[in-house]
Amino acid sequence: MRFSARLIATLAVLPALAGCSSQPEPAAQLSDEALAAVAREPGAPTEELARAVDDLFSKNDLGETRALVVMHGGYIAAERYAPGYGPKTRFVSWSMAKTVTAVMIGMLIADGRLRLDQSPPIPRWQRPGDPRGEITLRQLLQMRSGLRHSEASDPPYESGEVRMLFLDGRDDMAHFAESQPLEAEPGAKFEYSSNTTVILADIAARALTRSRDPDVRRRAVLEYLESRLFRPLGMTSMVPEFDRAGTLIGGSLIHGTARDWARFGDFLRNKGSYRGVQLVPRRWIEFMTTPSPRRGNYGAQTWLNRGAPADDDPLFGARGPKSLFAMIGHMGQFVLVAPDRKLVVVRLGHSDGTIPPMVQELADIVELYPPS
Repeated sequence: MRFSARLIATLAVLPALAGCSSQPEPAAQLSDEALAAVAREPGAPTEELARAVDDLFSKNDLGETRALVVMHGGYIAAERYAPGYGPKTRFVSWSMAKTVTAVMIGMLIADGRLRLDQSPPIPRWQRPGDPRGEITLRQLLQMRSGLRHSEASDPPYESGEVRMLFLDGRDDMAHFAESQPLEAEPGAKFEYSSNTTVILADIAARALTRSRDPDVRRRAVLEYLESRLFRPLGMTSMVPEFDRAGTLIGGSLIHGTARDWARFGDFLRNKGSYRGVQLVPRRWIEFMTTPSPRRGNYGAQTWLNRGAPADDDPLFGARGPKSLFAMIGHMGQFVLVAPDRKLVVVRLGHSDGTIPPMVQELADIVELYPPS
């Protein structure tokens, strides 16, 4: 039998073709630890959720994930910790604290102690001719006060928040922040500022007590947070930090367990309600999660998954959902809240340049849950 040259060439490559496949490599088998992290009825495909959670702990380019809690419909759907950490470990909030401070301000407004569109009770701003007297509480909440600030500078010791937290402003942080001059007309531009949130914390203390005694101020704010927010929500682990002047370091230093951060996220998901009790007006949470006039992906001390500038999206707006909002802290602290999916995702740990890919892994978890 005679064979054509073309047929012989085809037969010669068949062994090589047999070793090739367009099918993807099968996924590695999940460990018992990965599967054990997922609840019996997590509201999403069990193995897919276990793998998405495992990726956050095992992939090399995502930084160090120390705790992850997925809460669906008010119940824990997945929970996992890195070695050395656990359900009782308190994690520092960094800037996630800003959202807690905003809720406290909302409660004080509901109590009639503050007014959203009035100049706040800061004595130095009320002196005749001081242009800072035009700054409103709303503008402070939306990070558009106009006060001079640089959140991140090189060298770091020149940045406003580093000076306030660790250098010349550390003993009386509110005094340092409130002493800054205007660099823009109040309300005219967005400027993310941890110092602004300390001003809000000082305003809360002034609304609760006339005393300038640090211990009195500290007790007034702590008792208010515990009685009106932490205890009703069962957030028993929360430890806020104060400076020497008795001002809550409300922009960056509140400590709590991953479960308690998830409880707080679920409280926000329910628009300020817990077990049928409205702890803060629903319209206040709606205000916190509505885009501000100068920044589409920022509300009131809360980040939004929409309207971000093309070069500055700390979330994953291109993937949705648009209703998702978040508390975000330094080095990769996240509480993601997706109300249309009845979902809260808490990720705590230590990341730096690896944050963007890590955030995409969080998006993978969110996408496992369909809108309800």
